[in-house]
Amino acid sequence: MNILIVEPYYTGSHAAWAEGYRAHSRHDVEILKLAGANWKWRMHGGAVTLARRFEAASLSPDLVLATDMLDVTTFQALTRRDTASVPFAMYFHENQLSYPWSPTDRDVLNKRDRHYGFINYASALACDAVFFNSDYHRRSFFEELVRLLRHFPDHNEPGSIEVLRGRSSVLPLGLDLRRFDEAPVAGRGPKAPPLVLWNHRWEYDKNPEGFFEALYRSADAGLGFEVAILGENFSQRPDVFEQARKRLGERVVQYGYAESFAAYAGWLRAARVAPVTSNQDFFGASVVEAIYCGARPVLPRRLAYPELLPEAWHSAVFYEDAEGLMARLTQALGEHWDGAEPLRRHVSRFDWTSMAAVYDDALESLTNEN
Repeated sequence: MNILIVEPYYTGSHAAWAEGYRAHSRHDVEILKLAGANWKWRMHGGAVTLARRFEAASLSPDLVLATDMLDVTTFQALTRRDTASVPFAMYFHENQLSYPWSPTDRDVLNKRDRHYGFINYASALACDAVFFNSDYHRRSFFEELVRLLRHFPDHNEPGSIEVLRGRSSVLPLGLDLRRFDEAPVAGRGPKAPPLVLWNHRWEYDKNPEGFFEALYRSADAGLGFEVAILGENFSQRPDVFEQARKRLGERVVQYGYAESFAAYAGWLRAARVAPVTSNQDFFGASVVEAIYCGARPVLPRRLAYPELLPEAWHSAVFYEDAEGLMARLTQALGEHWDGAEPLRRHVSRFDWTSMAAVYDDALESLTNEN
């Protein structure tokens, strides 16, 4: 079977997902892509460029797997001579209905941000199947879709919501976890204090303020620790990161994006605890990676995180509020953790060696139905 992944925003986790599936699938997988930049323009115009490239390449897929950054309706319209009988599936890494936009975004300030959510909605309607990377993601999408459609004055098609529910299912993110196994642990002395890890994007929705406030309180309480601050950082990164670097001083042993996978993996394997304070996470790839590498997770009981771990471990991992975070963090810095290996085994199910067959079966079933 020939599968074509159409990805207008080919970078970071989107690129890793596409390449990981291509490398492990039993099917032939091609990727039609644009560079991961200017995300709003990718959602508006990416389909036009990708449709032109599709026609120029004379591709003949048995199935098209589009991501949430593609305006599927435009792509289908421009390639209809060749794709009219081809099944389409959509994979939601994120969505623009329930993603928490920055309140300072120009489109939010000008009340023109709903269009991106509508692109997601119309694109999903144009597909034969819709996959979400977590059940939390699926539920939050439909909750916000109800609100989006109610916003419009008439003919807002409430029945389409149930149509989409019937086409939707959860297909967890596949990750290349086994590559962490061979990475050397970051060099730290035998008497080095416990290492706290941040390995998320440097953006407001990951709530760095909450993370660093917990570290400030831990430092003021006299707790011994160091911190590795990893993850993608952009030109508009929040000021809180530079403030934390100054305030935590010598406790910061790594600051900024790791220039190689080996360096990134080494810090994850050295970490003792991975506190998370995010206000948005549809799956939690960076959390899974940290757990796989042996870090003790300290997670808010929200978003997709409860789905990642077995319920038997929830009482040892999750917190409810800022005080709960402090209690968990203090505990994690001061005691032995016996959950590393069982939780590592649990999250290893997301490795592509297991997930590729799940994807293959789900997508193959769509071609059998058409």
